[in-house]
Parts: sequence; C-alpha cells; structure tokens
Amino acid sequence: MQQVHRVLLSAGLAVTMALISSVTLSAQKNNDKKQDPNLRSVEGAVLALDKKPTPDAIVQLKDTRTLQVRTFVTQEDGQYHFAGLRTDTDYELQASLGELKSASKRLTTFDSRKTANVVLQLEKK
Repeated sequence: MQQVHRVLLSAGLAVTMALISSVTLSAQKNNDKKQDPNLRSVEGAVLALDKKPTPDAIVQLKDTRTLQVRTFVTQEDGQYHFAGLRTDTDYELQASLGELKSASKRLTTFDSRKTANVVLQLEKK
C-alpha cells in the first residue's frame, strides 16, 4: 500500500513539474515576442473638436507596403492601440467619426520608438 502511495505521489509531482515547465516556457515565448526588435506598436487617443477624448471613433492603420488596413474602435477614454507592427514598414493612421475625420499621420521606418504615441484630432472636412 505504501508503495502505491509513493508511485502516485511521484506521478503527481512529475505532472506538476511538467505543467510548471510548460507555463514558464510559454511565458518566456510571450516575452520574446514582446522583445522582438523587428516589431513595434502605436497607440494614442482620438480627440473631438473640443479636444476631449472621443469614444467609438474608428481608427484605421494602413500598411503602406501591403495596403492592408486594420481598424480599431476607440474605447470610452478615446484610446486606441495597434501592436505587432514591423519596424521596416511605414504606416498611415487616420480617425473618423460620422462626418468628422482627422488628418492622416504617418509612422515611418525612421521612427525608432518601440511604442509610438500618435494623437489624432478630428476636424470638419
């Protein structure tokens, strides 16, 4: 009976150690993605005509190489965020809300910030 308990205890410890190793490796891989020198992100806020943060504005991010467009709807505090952007690619950002649009802003390859902050001001067009 004691031998059965030892075998079960050993098996339980082995499974626990395997799970801990798996979680640690997964977390390390996620950190490696965050530390990738070829990736960056852009974030910021969309401001209304009165310079207040605008919820529910649509922010479009255009990859100038592939012409792919990604979209983000701003949160209650007017904030947006795009991650996983290549450092060797230029991007264009523009926000809109109904009849209002912001000027187009460009995030270039010359911008070396890992996280660029770009504020988009809505205007009447």
